[in-house]
Amino acid sequence: MSSNSSLDRALVSSLSSAALERASALGASEASVRVEEIHAQYVTLRDGVLETTVDDTTIGMGVRVVNNGSVGFAATVDLSSRAASHITQQAVDSASRVASARSGAFELVSEPGHGEVNWTSPFRIDPTSVPLAEKLELLSDWSRRLLNAPGVSHVSARVLAVTEYKHYVDSSGTTAAQKRVRIHPALDLVAIGDDGDFETMRTIAPPVGRGWEYLLGDGWDWEDELARLPELLVQKLKSPSVEPGRYDLVIDPTNLWLTIHESIGHATELDRALGYEAAYAGTSFATPDQLGTLKYGSSIMQVTGDRTAEHGLASIGIDDEGVEAQSFDLIRDGVLVGYQLDRSTAAVAGYNRSNGCAYGDSPLHLPIQRMANVSLAPGASDGPSTQDLICGVERGLFIEGDKSWSIDMQRYNFQFTGQRFFRIENGVITGQVRDAAYQATTTDFWGSMEAVGGESTYLLCGAFNCGKAQPSQVASVSHGCPSALVRNVSILNARAEAGQ
Repeated sequence: MSSNSSLDRALVSSLSSAALERASALGASEASVRVEEIHAQYVTLRDGVLETTVDDTTIGMGVRVVNNGSVGFAATVDLSSRAASHITQQAVDSASRVASARSGAFELVSEPGHGEVNWTSPFRIDPTSVPLAEKLELLSDWSRRLLNAPGVSHVSARVLAVTEYKHYVDSSGTTAAQKRVRIHPALDLVAIGDDGDFETMRTIAPPVGRGWEYLLGDGWDWEDELARLPELLVQKLKSPSVEPGRYDLVIDPTNLWLTIHESIGHATELDRALGYEAAYAGTSFATPDQLGTLKYGSSIMQVTGDRTAEHGLASIGIDDEGVEAQSFDLIRDGVLVGYQLDRSTAAVAGYNRSNGCAYGDSPLHLPIQRMANVSLAPGASDGPSTQDLICGVERGLFIEGDKSWSIDMQRYNFQFTGQRFFRIENGVITGQVRDAAYQATTTDFWGSMEAVGGESTYLLCGAFNCGKAQPSQVASVSHGCPSALVRNVSILNARAEAGQ
């Protein structure tokens, strides 16, 4: 672990030993300890002027036990051996109190011990170690350049950086030390017309599992995006409102990732499919009785869950139940073939092993089943470019960047907007349109996907703010995908639908 963390090996060893010894003495059949330190920094500028800075550190320890068929959890910010022993007692007591309310024994599918594991996400510069002055200098420079461009009225610039140190030890023999770094920079532009009308546009650079080098051009061409943004925004303000109807869509990964997240990622979480997760964002239409038969989409649709993807926001070495990171199929040739699992939902559904999707967003929170990096596979290495897909459309729209969305409680009926919608006429982009939103059901939409771009169009996008559970937890997750051609999709005029 880096010297930026206060969690040295001796401290973690003493805490985990105290907790596991106490759990064994109390008769727990299984126990695990997480000792974590999470640094989160947030910087925002409004029109080049500093608006907000946040530098937050969360540090603590959580213990989960299984005792007499019940699960118990307790946590503390007191990193002492005495506290470790105390919260282990609390976790066992909690399991005993839960026992009278349960309908059946709590089970976890087995996972072998993995010995000592050390894992670090790939990065060059820890973003939380970069001085505030350096962050401000870069964001101020970007803001000034954009504000000086014709037609730009306002600019907001922000960057969120997180460094997560996680130590996991369990009674099965796994001792894992992990460091995970992630960063999300973004700029929002506003243009106000002479008549008071206005439009907005945001950068489409995705959040990534990289360090500060991302803002210096490693992984994204910021110079190109900043140069293009003002003109695109001015064009958008002057563009016509979309005519409702049915269009063929060519969707860039910077927009398609969110449709994957909402209509596939959440729908293939097994706890939702089983009906266990219902209060927060609903269940899933993709129920276990349809596994192996549900036609989720066209035959070119190949979707995996992956906890190993390079620079993935949900990539790890060992999950928060001691399960090693894996890649696994969710949809093969358009058919539902798998789910995202943690050890308890795997046990309920009769699986032999979890695929490593347990995560707690804080040492003070119980690990729950969370989303892996759920990604749509591209075509062959020599497959079509985005331009090739556009050339195959007579009347359609090309979409870049995510914006607002809506989806029902079974992840089935949805509506998505975007940052930029471009008209396609006879295979040629002819300008932007405003106020567009695409609407479909999950199976109709993916069933209408006629082609995917080749590997050159593939991009890993995602979000920092996937919410789930009560009390609420937030997780970061990536979704890789190529550009895609989807035929005959319903397009709404969002302004007209809102009565404006």
